[in-house]
Amino acid sequence: MTRIIPLLLATSLLAGCAVGPNYHAPVANASAKAPFMGAQAAPFAAAPAADQWWTMYGDPVLDGLVRDALAANTDIRVAAARVEAARASLTGARAPILLPETTLTASANRQRISSIQTIPGQSRERWAYDGGLALSYEVDAFGRLRRGIEAAKGDAAAAQADEDAVRLAVVSDTVRAYLDAATSAEREKVARETVDLLDRSIRITGARVDVGRSDRLDLIRVTALRDQQAAAIPQLQADRQAALLRLATLTGRNPGDLPAALRGVIATPTLKQPIPVGDGAALLARRPDVRAAERRLAADTARIGVATADLFPRITLGASAGASALGGMDVTSSSASRWSLGPLVSWSIPNIVAARARIAAARAETKASLAQFDGTVLVALEETERALSNLSHARQRADTLERARDEAQRAARISLARQREGQVDFLTVLDAQRTLAGAEADLVAARRASAFAEVDVFRALAGGWKAA
Repeated sequence: MTRIIPLLLATSLLAGCAVGPNYHAPVANASAKAPFMGAQAAPFAAAPAADQWWTMYGDPVLDGLVRDALAANTDIRVAAARVEAARASLTGARAPILLPETTLTASANRQRISSIQTIPGQSRERWAYDGGLALSYEVDAFGRLRRGIEAAKGDAAAAQADEDAVRLAVVSDTVRAYLDAATSAEREKVARETVDLLDRSIRITGARVDVGRSDRLDLIRVTALRDQQAAAIPQLQADRQAALLRLATLTGRNPGDLPAALRGVIATPTLKQPIPVGDGAALLARRPDVRAAERRLAADTARIGVATADLFPRITLGASAGASALGGMDVTSSSASRWSLGPLVSWSIPNIVAARARIAAARAETKASLAQFDGTVLVALEETERALSNLSHARQRADTLERARDEAQRAARISLARQREGQVDFLTVLDAQRTLAGAEADLVAARRASAFAEVDVFRALAGGWKAA
């Protein structure tokens, strides 16, 4: 025992060391943390980005759909299960450093021994009994286990960030599908109003043809325009149905189980306030993909230490106690008992080349993870700036098309009034109505694009990844 104590003291001193590099999180440069270039004017505000951003629309139906998606979406369930698996791996990595390995044995054997080994007068056949308890504990002298725990922690945190990214995507897709259904219904409504307007023109033109004040060719032309506008309605209905089916999948429902209130949504919800965007520093701290990349970098850095520890010996403390008995011996007697206590040092020197190869591979993986992290940061900034720019220009286009629609409405009313007075021919009226129909369709399409651009901004800003 006196010889064991110095070795135990030495290993306890070594246990404070951990081979391999210590991890330091990469720091983004100052320009990456600055305010966004595309958020210097309306419709943006410098306030921190909102988490539950979809509530800014003030639409109870949309709020309910997002809650349902967060609770029942199958992609979120898959991501949550992967988080559980990563946490279980972390528990497994911690187990060797918290508790010793335990082995319990018991055996009873009928033996026949050689006559040479038999004492005269004793039987060559006998029973042999053996039982014992063995404990072994690896002393983490060079940090192999601790680096393994660091790697498992990084993997678990990365899995959690991946789940947050899935939540962000599901929320964004749900809002987008809802806006798609609403804008398709609004486009259908505009198309039907245009058809109604052309139906009135057909009735007026038909009456004029009957009294000889218009040519039948005018009636054919306006009827053709009416049918052309009516032909767009079935496709808009199909678009709306596709959006509703998408919503059913996102919220974990069968197609026929969507809320009845959703069928009555025929107007595109709009934001009543500027969009809070924060700055680059807040974005990088909030984006789940950036956090996942940083945690994977930390895990891969720790794996260098795990691989490096194979260059050093492993020290295991072991203890065992038990009893062995032959024939009719009392297995509980002191003469049958046995015990042992002491360290075991193992060092796989023949595999040192393979160990160094694993270290080199781990370092290469860490370099790749660092490059991936840097790329993820750049993509996050690019996506955000692009989304802000697209929304700003989409809003400008929608505003311009709204003014054009208003002018087209005015021109259509004036041309129709002048036709009744005989000041213009029917081709002028038909052209004004065709222009109005196109302006209405362009405006609704622009509003749809603007609504989708809003969702892209919120998704780039990574709002909503926290559980609602």
